[in-house]
Amino acid sequence: MDSFLYQSMDTQHIWKLYADDIRHFIGSKVKDTVVTDDLLQETFMKVHTKLHLLKDEEKVKSWLFSIARYTVLDYFRAHDITYELSDADMIFEDHKLEHTKEDCLQGIIKSLPKKYRDPLFLSDIKGLKQAEVSEQLHLPLPTVKSQIQRGRKLIAQGFMDCCDFKMNDEGYLVGEIKDKQDCTMCH
Repeated sequence: MDSFLYQSMDTQHIWKLYADDIRHFIGSKVKDTVVTDDLLQETFMKVHTKLHLLKDEEKVKSWLFSIARYTVLDYFRAHDITYELSDADMIFEDHKLEHTKEDCLQGIIKSLPKKYRDPLFLSDIKGLKQAEVSEQLHLPLPTVKSQIQRGRKLIAQGFMDCCDFKMNDEGYLVGEIKDKQDCTMCH
């Protein structure tokens, strides 16, 4: 059935298989195409940062829908929208994960200005070539390249600000993730 998925599971492949289903699911909950697209993007940022935590690859679809469901619920909470949970919404409750650097990364990416976040998402998560990102966003290629590089630098700075990481002499971030209650990005 999805045997190819299990041989080469990565965010881009999961996107190709399930993005339309997830978009439809989110759209059925929020009834707004712009919000749906934003929440779809946020869902796949979470998938990208937490994919290595998925223990049973045969449950990727249910895991993905669970992430989408909680993303929608977070949106409703943030906007004071009442949402009645159904039994179907509670099926995947067992995916509570401990605080990790991926949680921080997700918060950092989410906090990026849209002009950096969108090109990064399209390039690094959706897997588009930078020229394709340029076409899709209707921006010159040098601008897109610059925004992606700046976005990546802002992510590194985010780890330094959030979790007191340091840049070592080789240009790599080093440090330890703070406890969730001390983290400014995930809290």
